[in-house]
Amino acid sequence: QVQVVESGGGLVQPGESLRLSCAASGSTLRVSNMAWYRQAPGNRREFVAAIVGSTGALSYADSVKGRFTISSIAANNTGYLEMNNLNPEDTGVYLCAAELEYRSYWGEGTQVTVSS
Repeated sequence: QVQVVESGGGLVQPGESLRLSCAASGSTLRVSNMAWYRQAPGNRREFVAAIVGSTGALSYADSVKGRFTISSIAANNTGYLEMNNLNPEDTGVYLCAAELEYRSYWGEGTQVTVSS
């Protein structure tokens, strides 16, 4: 059974950085695509960033362009989201979606709080 686990969240001050990890386990298949979403209390889940494993194509939400970087997917089915110059609007639970064999698997998320 595929499991996806996010880690690396925490409490930081505005302007600081965090690196989130997403690890998919339980399958011999390679993760083909990976995406990050976030959800703040009372808000809808919103897209943050994604990578297409086969081509390396990247996409970002406008709100994070230039500040966040999604990594390529490693052979051990791990990916990262580097987040720089964080601001309070980036606060939320960050969730990773890992796609294997045309099916997306979600983790439970990691909390990111940006506050002074």
